[in-house]
Amino acid sequence: MEQHNPSQDPAPARVLVVDDDPTVSEVVAGYLDRAGYVVDRADDGPAALGRAAAHRPDLVVLDLMLPGMDGLEVCRRLRGSGPVPVIMLTARGDEDDRVLGLEVGADDYVTKPFSPRELVLRVESVLRRSRPAPVGGRVSAAGLTVDPGARRATKDGVELALTLREFDLLLFFLRNPGRAFGREDLMREVWGWEFGDLSTVTVHIRRLRGKIEDDPARPLLIRTVWGVGYRFEPGGEAD
Repeated sequence: MEQHNPSQDPAPARVLVVDDDPTVSEVVAGYLDRAGYVVDRADDGPAALGRAAAHRPDLVVLDLMLPGMDGLEVCRRLRGSGPVPVIMLTARGDEDDRVLGLEVGADDYVTKPFSPRELVLRVESVLRRSRPAPVGGRVSAAGLTVDPGARRATKDGVELALTLREFDLLLFFLRNPGRAFGREDLMREVWGWEFGDLSTVTVHIRRLRGKIEDDPARPLLIRTVWGVGYRFEPGGEAD
């Protein structure tokens, strides 16, 4: 019988928890630690950037309301040094805050108070979807080319700066041209979630349009299908 070699096991994912509330930080870190993750902690923005520079995290759980440098700026700076999944935390349930977090590229958004077990499930989901096994070859349409193996997307030969979720969304559209999908469908197929805030999909569609459409205000590639959702039209011609 072949013996199991622990050295062949994949290294546990590293999660950086950034929150200025020591109670929240300790509870979240404890649950993640018990779930098998390597956990780093920081209580403000500069400390978070320092931790991330020393040990690049696989995912960041990031409080929006931090002293000095807020979570939005921390997210921008983290993303400036390379793609990393981010789950935003906030004590406020205001939709503007939620949209702001998503606009800077957060992959998920959890409002305090929250269940630590649910947060762990969200972490697992985001990590699973951020590191999918390459499936199929490159796909091209309307001047866009997506290479899932290299995690690279271009428009007219110029590389696109896409977040992890924007990349997955574009790949899904290119693989399913001409079909209309509701936001629930996209959340299930692209995010891998059976539930969640549907504004996440809306914001990511808007961000993706801003990167692939010649005129994002008059999108020709990702069309809105009223009462249904969205459809990718590789022809890109006006109705």
